[in-house]
Amino acid sequence: MLAEAERAWLAANADALDADASVAGEVVPRLAQAGLFGLGVPHEWGGQGGTVWQGIEAIADVAGQSLAAAFTFWGQRAFIEYLLQSPNAALRQRWLPPLLAGTQAGATGLSNAMKYLSGIESLGVIATALPGAAGWRLDGSVPWCTNLRPAGFVAAVAAATTGGGSPLVAALAAGSEGLVRSDDLDLIALRGSNTASLKIDGVRLTPDYVLHEDANVFLPQVRPAFLGLQCGLSIGLARAALETAAQRSGAGRGVLEEPLAVQQAALSSAVEALRNGLEDGRPGSRFHKEPAALFRVRLTLAGIVQQSLLLELQAGGGRAYHRDQPLSFARRWREAAFIPIVTPSVTQLQGALAAQAARQAAA
Repeated sequence: MLAEAERAWLAANADALDADASVAGEVVPRLAQAGLFGLGVPHEWGGQGGTVWQGIEAIADVAGQSLAAAFTFWGQRAFIEYLLQSPNAALRQRWLPPLLAGTQAGATGLSNAMKYLSGIESLGVIATALPGAAGWRLDGSVPWCTNLRPAGFVAAVAAATTGGGSPLVAALAAGSEGLVRSDDLDLIALRGSNTASLKIDGVRLTPDYVLHEDANVFLPQVRPAFLGLQCGLSIGLARAALETAAQRSGAGRGVLEEPLAVQQAALSSAVEALRNGLEDGRPGSRFHKEPAALFRVRLTLAGIVQQSLLLELQAGGGRAYHRDQPLSFARRWREAAFIPIVTPSVTQLQGALAAQAARQAAA
């Protein structure tokens, strides 16, 4: 999917994207120029057609070169998916063209909302209806949000409404009064992903910026695509590690051939399960009806990433520990440390599955 020029640029800048924000501003325009944001987007909305699966494979392709770039890609593509599934056609018409063209950054600020959906935590943003006016006042924060490009962004957030109404999902644009982007978070890796927090202090939300009036309907609807696209990060990272390990497994390391084959088979099986369960990633798919099945695939992929990186280390031997050697393994090791904690984290998914099992046992 990646053209050779984009693949070469990502490979050349992967360490920089991991270490700092010096070239972060180039990622979205380059991915847009390659046409990657339009994969799985209907032709009538300016995309290349197909299903969300093409988007997942594209994210995996990018993740094999740079997880920071792929993480940015995920944020952009997830926000595009929210627009595609939103009943707000005017908002979709306004924002899709610049998002697909890469002139606008889209951020998925719904990590907290996905934890809310699983009963893990409360929503961090509150919407208060404005008296005598159409709209709401928003207050709260989003602790983690990726692809908050300093030059401009639009971010999705979910907000609990006062008075007992349904929570809503909104799009907030940079420059809105009361919306403050923090400095980039001080991460150990992925520092070129424009990841920061948002402080929301009295932001006025008008109905034309509402993605959906009921988060309890919208979040389960978009969760298969949200998690499916996120799985592209694990798939790409595992593929890269296994390919590198296979290339280096000679010279007395033939003992690694069997565990490499086991992980490659496990990865192929997990990818097939993801594709079959996701279908087109939109309402009606198996994962929409059975989210626990999607959680299990996500957990399986996270485990495969860890085993794949360990095999890459063992295949590389002492060379992987030398700073005077290519540092791709060290970068991937740091990238792999992110996979278990990206929301919903491995621990959160395990907790959700355990809670479901307990409910079924009690029924």
